[in-house]
Amino acid sequence: MAEDMKQAALDYHAHPRPGKISIALTKPAETARDLALAYSPGVAEPVREIARDPELAYKYTGKGNLVAVISNGSAILGLGNLGALASKPVMEGKSLLFKRFAGVDSIDLEVESESPQAFIDTVKRIACTFGGINLEDIKAPECFEIEQTLIELCDIPVFHDDQHGTAIVTVAGMLSALELAGKTIEKARMVCLGAGAAAISCTKLLISCGLKPENVLMVDSQGVIHTDRTDLNQYKAAFAVETSHRTLSDAIAGADIFLGLSGPNLLSPEQLKLMADNPIVFACSNPDPEISPELAKTVRPDVIMATGRSDYPNQVNNVLGFPFIFRGALDVRASRITEEMKIAAAYALKELAKESVPEEVLEAYGLDSLKFGPEYIIPKPLDSRLLGAVSAAVARAAVDSGVARLPYPAHYPLNTMDEIIY
Repeated sequence: MAEDMKQAALDYHAHPRPGKISIALTKPAETARDLALAYSPGVAEPVREIARDPELAYKYTGKGNLVAVISNGSAILGLGNLGALASKPVMEGKSLLFKRFAGVDSIDLEVESESPQAFIDTVKRIACTFGGINLEDIKAPECFEIEQTLIELCDIPVFHDDQHGTAIVTVAGMLSALELAGKTIEKARMVCLGAGAAAISCTKLLISCGLKPENVLMVDSQGVIHTDRTDLNQYKAAFAVETSHRTLSDAIAGADIFLGLSGPNLLSPEQLKLMADNPIVFACSNPDPEISPELAKTVRPDVIMATGRSDYPNQVNNVLGFPFIFRGALDVRASRITEEMKIAAAYALKELAKESVPEEVLEAYGLDSLKFGPEYIIPKPLDSRLLGAVSAAVARAAVDSGVARLPYPAHYPLNTMDEIIY
């Protein structure tokens, strides 16, 4: 990052007041009567009602529109295990995005925990405060155990965004890219470089959408994940296949898709040349992708490419997913986020990319035009239509998959922030 950008980022977080979020009042507190209703003695009435029926917490408190963003700081962005407190700017940032894009109130919680079980115990004890829990920046493989256990223990949505948010946006873009390349997901061959939380979740969701497990080769730092290896944890072992391929160069020959969630400059031009016609390359390592778009297009002009960066087309950006996924889940009071809800979100993103792009989106990005094609396979984050399209799809899928405790809202689909009814 350039020195002026570093200072600008520090100044942004420090001034005019530290941090990125604050607490706002939703009720008047100007008169003695206001205070009597807000606190003692008036507050006793909703307390009694909630004690009688816990579901009334959604009527008398902000629980139904409140999401906790929780981390132990063990895998902060691309910076590694820097501890719980160091993760706070990232968690505040997620809270900012929840509010900015979907009107969801959010509070960040950084947990110092000596073990996955200690983290689980802490989150479980406070879960009743919230309508949903967004787990963030927790290292693999602990993140799998933590999320699955909390899903089983809690009756509200628990969602590890590093896994599923990345997967949903990746799948949306991948489905668009396959369509443009004239290929089907059922016949496509994919190489996934990386075997962490995001890579495993992306691959699982692609399989749920039709990718054949036998057409997937996953590659970690030791090479291709195959059935003869004895160093695999249970999560990697699920993707082990019988194959003679041992290296990335072996695996990528003839592949239709390269999915990179690993590190910078790990896909060489020579390896890219080995891929099938109209190759699809998602080089999502940040800040530096597995291969730069400039180099990739020089070697393979027929490539359809996405990265994790905002300065290139087709950014795989989690903000396209998590605010709207939680919005839809909260609006039907879902008890969890199901595979059907994730798939619905991915397809909603894919279909939105095929619609005409509003003028305000073009203006926001300084573009004259934008239409579905190799340079535009997923919507832009500042597209206000995301709120209606993705949230509505998630809410409908929650109802259809039987995890919603409220019917599909009459006010859906949403088109503007003002239409949200809490």
